[in-house]
Amino acid sequence: MEIKVLGTGCQKCKELDKMVREALAEMNVAANVEKVEDIGQIVQYGVMLTPGLVINGKVKISGRLPNKADIKKMIEEENK
Repeated sequence: MEIKVLGTGCQKCKELDKMVREALAEMNVAANVEKVEDIGQIVQYGVMLTPGLVINGKVKISGRLPNKADIKKMIEEENK
């Protein structure tokens, strides 16, 4: 599973990265988590507002900070 946390380094972006890693650990799911801070790469995903969350190439979140339960649900959907 490939997960990308999109954000230029703001507090919400850092918090999303932390929550994603915690959710994966709690679920015992292996994933390659990458923090993408380059604005050019972020725009390529069509994300105009950060933070953004991309799982397996699909944009799941843009412009808001989800709760950990939502993150776990997204991971489960893509881990089938």
